[in-house]
Amino acid sequence: MADASTLITTLQSAPPIIIGLVREIPPQNLKRRPSPTKWSAHEHACHISTADAAYLSRLELMLSDPEPYIKSMLPSADEEAGSLLNADLDEALDLYVRERARLVVRLRELSEGDWQRTARHEGYGHYSVFIMFRDLLLHEMLHTYRMQELMLKKAW
Repeated sequence: MADASTLITTLQSAPPIIIGLVREIPPQNLKRRPSPTKWSAHEHACHISTADAAYLSRLELMLSDPEPYIKSMLPSADEEAGSLLNADLDEALDLYVRERARLVVRLRELSEGDWQRTARHEGYGHYSVFIMFRDLLLHEMLHTYRMQELMLKKAW
């Protein structure tokens, strides 16, 4: 359970770090895409804000279904085309904070056995509740790293 506890603490600590980074990005660069097919910092931040609800739904499926099947999550064609550029960034970040708090409360309720529950996953060879929430953390770290790259980009 120590690994799960560390994971929960890390997930709980992430929003201030990520939001702090987003706030460092000059406003004129927030929505700039580095190329037509690559997301802006704004898009990365808005995308992160929607993940927790999806992962909570997956959790409930894994806890209630004896043979759960998890489909891979990929950005929609609209998101790839730029629909997240129209999202309100402040609202997205507020949603991220609220949903993360809700997620942390739910994760703290899980038993050691719950963390070990498994599912078949469309793209992974094996999958558990622990792997799922580690995946969530790594997913947002990837997007956060991309935002930092954009923030530090010399050639704007």
